[in-house]
Amino acid sequence: MCGITGIFAFNLVGKMNMIHLTNATMALAKRGPDFQDIYHDQFVGLGHRRLSIIDTSTLANQPMWDESKRFAIIFNGEIFNYRELRKELESKGISFFSQSDTEVLLKLYMLEKEKCLNKLNGFFAICIYDKQEQTFFLARDRYGVKPLLYLHDEDKFIFASEMKSIMQYGIEKAIDYNSLYTYLQLNYIPAPDTIFKTVKKLLPGHYLKINNRQLAVDKFYTIPYQSDQTVTYESAKEKFKDLLEVSVARRLVADVPLGCFLSGGIDSSVITGLARKHKPDLHTFSIGFKDEKFFDETNYANLVSKHFDTEHTVFSLTNNNLYEHVNSILDYIDEPFADSSAINVYILSKETRKHATVALSGDGADELLGGYNKHAAHYRVIHKSWKENLVAALEPIWKALPKSRNNSWGNKARQLSRFAEGMKLASKERYWRWAGFATKEETIKLLHPDLQTNLWLNEFYPRRNAILQSIPDKETINDILLTDTQLVLPNDMLTKVDLMSMANSLEVRTPFLDYELVNFIFSLPGEFKINASIRKRILQDAYKDFLPEKLYNRPKKGFEVPLLKWFRREMKSLITDDLLAKKFIDEQGIFNYAEVDKLKRQLFSSNPGDVHARIWGLIVFQWWWRKYL
Repeated sequence: MCGITGIFAFNLVGKMNMIHLTNATMALAKRGPDFQDIYHDQFVGLGHRRLSIIDTSTLANQPMWDESKRFAIIFNGEIFNYRELRKELESKGISFFSQSDTEVLLKLYMLEKEKCLNKLNGFFAICIYDKQEQTFFLARDRYGVKPLLYLHDEDKFIFASEMKSIMQYGIEKAIDYNSLYTYLQLNYIPAPDTIFKTVKKLLPGHYLKINNRQLAVDKFYTIPYQSDQTVTYESAKEKFKDLLEVSVARRLVADVPLGCFLSGGIDSSVITGLARKHKPDLHTFSIGFKDEKFFDETNYANLVSKHFDTEHTVFSLTNNNLYEHVNSILDYIDEPFADSSAINVYILSKETRKHATVALSGDGADELLGGYNKHAAHYRVIHKSWKENLVAALEPIWKALPKSRNNSWGNKARQLSRFAEGMKLASKERYWRWAGFATKEETIKLLHPDLQTNLWLNEFYPRRNAILQSIPDKETINDILLTDTQLVLPNDMLTKVDLMSMANSLEVRTPFLDYELVNFIFSLPGEFKINASIRKRILQDAYKDFLPEKLYNRPKKGFEVPLLKWFRREMKSLITDDLLAKKFIDEQGIFNYAEVDKLKRQLFSSNPGDVHARIWGLIVFQWWWRKYL
C-alpha cells in the first residue's frame, strides 16, 4: 500500500510544474511512511511513498525499473495472485530480482501490455512509464478500492493518489459547482468528477494512456450482469462459500502483522471466522460507544471473538473521544467528503495500526447482497402490496411525527416518511432520493442565488443520468445492487476506508471484492440475495452453522456515529459561531444563509430528522474551503 504521483510535461511551461514533484510526493507521506523516492528526467517525474507489506526489502522500493531501464513502475495496492503469475512468467524464461508483487506486475505488463489487467486479482492504482516510447500507462482496479486522480491540459499531465498531492503542483482551483450540487445531495462526489473543474478521477475498471500529449481512456472490466436462472440455491451457497474462503486466504499474504476489523455484524464476523481457519493467532479489533448504547455493538463483537478464539481488542469511545479527533479527520479530507462514519473508521484504523499494518474488513457485502435498509425498501416497492400502499397513503402522518436517528421510535418515523415519499417517485428518481439526504429543490435553495440559475440543467442531469443508466423504468433488485456497486461502493464506502486507513498508514483488504466472487454474485437471481424477510440471504444462510446464533434476527445497525448530541454540545460553537456563522457564509458567497439558518434551527429542535447529515456535509465543505481556497 503506497502513495503515487507523477507528471508528464509536454513543453517548457509544463516543465515548470516539475519543481513541485518533491512536495507532491511528500504530501502522500501518511500513505507510505516507510520509504520515499523520486525519479525525473527532462520531461517526466515520478514520486512514490511506500508502506512495506510484501517483500519489505530495499529491492522492492519504487520507482522500480526493469533490468533494461526502459520501463519504470509506481504502484499503490496489492496483487494477491502474484505468486501464480510469477510462476507463469518464470515458465516463459523471465527472471526476477525481488520477491515483490510490484516486479511481477511490471514484467507482466512488459509482456502483455494492457491485457495484463485481466489477470490481476487485487486492488491497484498504477503508472508505468515507457522511457523509449515516451508514454504513460495508468490503471485503476475493478471496483475502485484505490483512488487515482489526474489533470490533463495542453502543457502537462499530472496524477496522484490524493487531491492534496495534485494541489501541490500549483493547479487552478476553480470549483465545479455541478459537483458541489451533487455533493450537497449525496455527501460525496462521484467519479469521474471532482470538486475542481480541471481534475478528474479515473473510473474503476479503466485505464488511460498518454502518448504524444494525447490522453486516451478505455475500460478493461465491466461487471458481467446476466442472471443464471438454472443455478439452484443450494449449489449457489456452496460455490459462494468456496469463493469467499479462497478470497480470504489470498488476502492473508503479508510480511507484516495482519488482523481483522470485527464489528459484530454478519459480514465482518464471517471474514473473521474464515481468516481464523487459516491464521491461528488472528487479532481482531472493534470500537464501541460508552455514551451511546443505541450505536454500540461491542457485545456482538466480543461474542464472535470468543466463538472463534481470536485475540480481541475493543476501543471504547466517548463523545469526547470523537471530538478530540475531528480536527485530524477534517484536515486529512482534501476533497469534500461527508460520510460521518469516516470518524469511526479513522479512530478504528488509528488504534488498529498500533497492533497491525494490514486489516481485513467486511466492506462490499451490503452493496453486493442487499444489506441496507434502503434495499429492503426497494424490494418492497418492487413487490408492493396493500401494506406498502397504506404506508404511502399515510405520508402526512409520518411527516408530522418527530424524526431522529438517535432513538428507535424517531428513526422508525424517519424511515416510514422516506419510504412513503419514495413510493410516489419513478424508479430513477426514487433511487437517487434514497441515495442522498436532500431533494433537488432543497439543494438549489441552499446555494447562493447567484449560483442557482440553470446550474443543474447544464451538466448535472447528464452526469446523474450516466450514473443511473443501469436502472430501467421497471427495475429489479439486481439493478439496484449493480448501481450501488458502481456508485455508492467506490465513491462513498471505499473512499471512506481508503482515506481514513491511509491517514493512519494502515492497509485494509476487502475479501468480498474478489472479482471472481463479485462476478459470481452478479450471476445469481435477486431472490438469492434479498426477499421480504431477509437481507444478504445467501450470506446469512451459507454461514448459519458457522456463526453464533445470537447474530441472527438482530436489528441492522450502520457504522454510524452519534452526531446529533455531538453537534448540540461539543461542536455547537463551531457550527453557530464559526463555520456556519452568517458573517462567514455571506463573505464566502456560495450558500444562502437563510437556508443554512433553517438547517441550524432544525438541528437544535425536537424534530431533527436527517439534518445532522446535511450539517456535517456543510461543516466538511466549509473546513475544506477555508483550508484550501
